Amino acid sequence: MNKVVANADEAIRDVFDGASILVGGFGLCGNPENLIRALVRRGTKNLTTISNNAGVDGLGIGLLLSAGQLRRHVGTYVGENKLLEEMILQKKIDLELVPQGTFSERIRAGGAGIPAFFTPTGAGTIVAEGKEIREFNGRPHVMELAIQADFAFVKAWKGDKWGNLVYRKTARNFNPMMATAAQITIAEVEHLVEPGELDPDLIHTPSIYVKRIFQGEVFEKKIERRTVRKAS
Repeated sequence: MNKVVANADEAIRDVFDGASILVGGFGLCGNPENLIRALVRRGTKNLTTISNNAGVDGLGIGLLLSAGQLRRHVGTYVGENKLLEEMILQKKIDLELVPQGTFSERIRAGGAGIPAFFTPTGAGTIVAEGKEIREFNGRPHVMELAIQADFAFVKAWKGDKWGNLVYRKTARNFNPMMATAAQITIAEVEHLVEPGELDPDLIHTPSIYVKRIFQGEVFEKKIERRTVRKAS
């Protein structure tokens, strides 16, 4: 039951070229930054990342972009990354943009073993092109496929050595659902504790979903944009 590994480098030892990876976080909040840095060091290529956004220039998934390690990205928002925009225009990377609610549900469905579902979101737009459309209650619905991946990189506030996880505030975001939708889920935590130290009623991700866990060494917790009131 002890799923602890020494560090991020050991945790990603079997991430292979061409792998698909669910990456937790919203912007840089709840980003598994130690795992991303380790992946840059490893130099794994032709990766598909599935994450709300692609980080920002030089931070988060932006590090993988700068290193030329990504082949494809699936996400909902790309407005904070100039390099990604350039790579898309130059056709150096494939991009699949997904409405955010649909994105969440596709991952949740993948973790629940549901292969596809229908949603009215995107009906009548380019989002629906090439997809099956059915009418329910007088409204057209688009069939969307579930998302699953080879690996999930998630970041939690606390975790025990069995792999039970607790997230903190908005850093929870996509991490819990992503933890359920991969063949191998790897968790980095700020605080690694002994089994029994976490209140069972407060656990967000049960240990059954987590294959490896480690305590991160450096958490920079960068903020994309900080706006403050001018001094009066």
